[in-house]
Amino acid sequence: MAADTQMPILVVDDYKTMIRIIRNLLKQLGFEDVDEAADGKEALGKLKEKKYGLVISDWNMEPMTGYELLREVRADPNLAKTPFIMVTAESKTENVVAAKKAGVNNYIVKPFNAATLKNKIDSVFTPAA
Repeated sequence: MAADTQMPILVVDDYKTMIRIIRNLLKQLGFEDVDEAADGKEALGKLKEKKYGLVISDWNMEPMTGYELLREVRADPNLAKTPFIMVTAESKTENVVAAKKAGVNNYIVKPFNAATLKNKIDSVFTPAA
């Protein structure tokens, strides 16, 4: 089962250009309902107001990182099941391991293209065989 292109997606990044890039890639993939947040704190507020089908978050942000956001989301019973993809420029193994332990659904290393994003999103919504 592929992702529902009607679902709202929250893109979290402190870098406006990155938000624009991800938004454009999502649009290419048919996703229209895309909101944005500049950091984990703002994202958390939005997540409590609206039900998102997916969160795509950068790792490195201030004052709340994507990793901290992920932990907050997973700790909240109302948000715990929200699919979460982490985006980072660093492919450090310990980061990947930490994110996996915290419950991230997938991980994308920058730079990436629409095909990579689509594969990562699809893998989140396709149950493992």
